Amino acid sequence: MIKKIFITLIFVLFASNAMSAGSDSTPKKVKSDYDKAVTHVKAAKKFEKKGKLEKAKKRYEKAQKLLLKSNDKKPNQADTLNYLGFTTRKLGDFENGEKYYLQGLAIKPDHIGINEYLGELYVATNRMDLAKERLKVLETCNCEEYNELKEIIEGTKKSKY
Repeated sequence: MIKKIFITLIFVLFASNAMSAGSDSTPKKVKSDYDKAVTHVKAAKKFEKKGKLEKAKKRYEKAQKLLLKSNDKKPNQADTLNYLGFTTRKLGDFENGEKYYLQGLAIKPDHIGINEYLGELYVATNRMDLAKERLKVLETCNCEEYNELKEIIEGTKKSKY
């Protein structure tokens, strides 16, 4: 009788270990809309570099939709507004792209990405004085964004985006 109980107990222990070995009880982290959007933006940039502009456009559109959802859930996040400005500008809507950038700067005036991209938008829309203002903000950042915007303003480099 004891032997039978012991064998049953061992069987139950092995069976439960075998069943749990294939399953991970730790919860998987779900990507936020913002994180998904960033993934789409990065993919779009790669497509753009390869000259696959239609694929890039579709990725920018997907990113923009996710960023709008993210902005609804968590409004006034400078990084979200930066990417909203970027994707909107990439889709040809400079006016609304500028609005998103300016909203982001109202929250974080020294945001490196917003200042660079807004400067590029100003160059693209032939408002060089405003582009130089963005460059002035980046002057002390010791970052590549300063050099990129400076070269774009000087005309020695074309904007990548």
